[in-house]
Amino acid sequence: MLSRMTNTQVRLASRPKGFPDESSFEVTTEPVPEPKDGEIVVRNHYLSLDPYMRGRMNERRSYAKPVGIGEVMVGGTAGEVIASKNPSFAVGDRVVGAYGWQEYGVSNGRDVRKVDGKVPLSAYLGVVGMPGVTAYVGLYDIGEPKAGETVVVSAAAGAVGSVVGQLAKLRGCRAVGIAGGKTKCDYVVRELGFDACIDYRAPDFADQLRAATPNGVDVDFENVGGPVMDVVISLLNTFARVPLCGLIAHYNDAEPRGLSSVESLLWKRVKLQGFIISDRMDRWPQALDDLATWVAEGKIRWRETVADGITSAPRAFLGMLRGENLGKQIVKLV
Repeated sequence: MLSRMTNTQVRLASRPKGFPDESSFEVTTEPVPEPKDGEIVVRNHYLSLDPYMRGRMNERRSYAKPVGIGEVMVGGTAGEVIASKNPSFAVGDRVVGAYGWQEYGVSNGRDVRKVDGKVPLSAYLGVVGMPGVTAYVGLYDIGEPKAGETVVVSAAAGAVGSVVGQLAKLRGCRAVGIAGGKTKCDYVVRELGFDACIDYRAPDFADQLRAATPNGVDVDFENVGGPVMDVVISLLNTFARVPLCGLIAHYNDAEPRGLSSVESLLWKRVKLQGFIISDRMDRWPQALDDLATWVAEGKIRWRETVADGITSAPRAFLGMLRGENLGKQIVKLV
């Protein structure tokens, strides 16, 4: 009986002011419910941890409603159907959903996607999942890179940025990453094949980035914001494009902040477009198909940072916000 099994969950305990800590979360347990007609029960094998989750901990207005105090933290999951009263799913099906920070999930299956196993299950939360599709749509649809152009991507060693640079190379572009520390920069260049990667912590960061982009910057795939973005904007060419994917430098700010170099966006005639990947569900099938093919062919490489057990999620999440992860941050639940 499923009801004899225990579901361990991580819930939002309080809204953090500034950078969160582990006291912002609480661990709870409850029985695993039996599925009702039309429902499935999924044993989550992996949990995805992503920067957007920090915004969901705030109460201020955003593109999605905040997590309520006492609610299970939101998040993508990948796992296996262990019970089904839904004819579209069979026990043993491998699925990707959004069951959040918990070991089991129950739903009617409408927002659950079966996966074919061409790549490891965890990859459907990263390179062949939401981060990969974010990179694909943001770069190709908004950035519109052309062969010979220079693409700069911040947070280049992360789940999204690491894919962006490799997609740029597939289009014949010069790919320049920005990351924190020598280890990450070496990984971006030596393993992912970027042309260069600049450590934003270096005292001469601006000069190094300028030297790495001698023909200026045509596309800035922006994940960070803050002073890093200001430096990149100063190097943009006329008619450059800026897919605005994330602003992790600002997620812990008490109040929203603007750009310090916004004037140049006008006279350089820059296209800057913020985007949320859930708005572009029409592009997911093609993106996922291309990404899975390129991963299988070895044209796109990927790496994960793995934490063990659901109770490790808060600590791993905070480490990700501090930039401690290399590649995609996940939690292994089984």
